[in-house]
Parts: sequence; C-alpha cells; structure tokens
Amino acid sequence: MKKMPPAFDREEEEQDEQARNFKPLTADEARQLRERSPQISPWRVIAGQIIAGLVVALATWGLTGRQNLGWSAGYGALSVIVPAAVFARGLTGRLASLNPSTAVMAFFVWEMVKMALTVAMLFAAPRLISELSWPAMLVGLVVAMQAYWAAVVFAPRRK
Repeated sequence: MKKMPPAFDREEEEQDEQARNFKPLTADEARQLRERSPQISPWRVIAGQIIAGLVVALATWGLTGRQNLGWSAGYGALSVIVPAAVFARGLTGRLASLNPSTAVMAFFVWEMVKMALTVAMLFAAPRLISELSWPAMLVGLVVAMQAYWAAVVFAPRRK
C-alpha cells in the first residue's frame, strides 16, 4: 500500500481536529448572526439592475446622440434583468419549504432557465433592435450584471 505524503496527513489531522471542535449554533446565536448579517432581497438587486440599465441606456443615448445605441445598451441591460427576475420569482418563498437536496436542484433548474432566457434574448436582439450595436448592448449587459455590487454596498445595515 502506498503511503500518503506528510502534507496530506497534516491536512487530514487538521480536518479531524476541526470536526471534533465543531459546535452547532444555539437558536439565540443563530438569531444574533442573522441580525448582524441581514440578507439582501433579490428584488433589491433587480431594482439596482433596473436603475443601472436605465442610467447606462440614457447616458449612451445622451453622450452619443444616437438613439439606436441607447436602445442597444438598454436591451443589453434587459437581457440581464428579465432572466434575473424570472429566476428570483422562481425561487423566492419556495426554497425554505423544500428539503435541502430538492432546494439545490430547484436552484440549478432556475439557474439554467435564467441562462437559457439570457441566450435567447441575445439571439433575438438583432430582430428586435433596429441598427443594433453589439458593443453598446454588451456595455448595458455588463453594467446590469455588475449592479448587484451596488445593492450590496447600499444595503440597509442593522445596528
């Protein structure tokens, strides 16, 4: 039988030590942890994406003077916002009532729906937006995708 290198032995010992020292939280400790780290609503994130999408579309239109660039950037943002809203609607409220393995499966199914809807919207873009500008659309898409950072930064803090 092959002997494991010493690094693996140390890592296994550390994992065993951590398992022995594991202490589940009491109900009061869990409540205090939730109060210190409140969850951010997915609808708050989507609202941030909507605001970011509107800003980038209007800014693109205003700075370039070209309406098609504004529509392209706005559609790029919508290609993130609409699938995110479908994803959030599919998951909110239901996960808490599901057992853990079903909840994980539901998450992955809705994530696949979200990705498929995003891809479908991107494929439909040339038919829906006259004189589509792919770079402007991608800017709108990226800005809306990154808007969740603003939702985290501006999330209400508990005392």
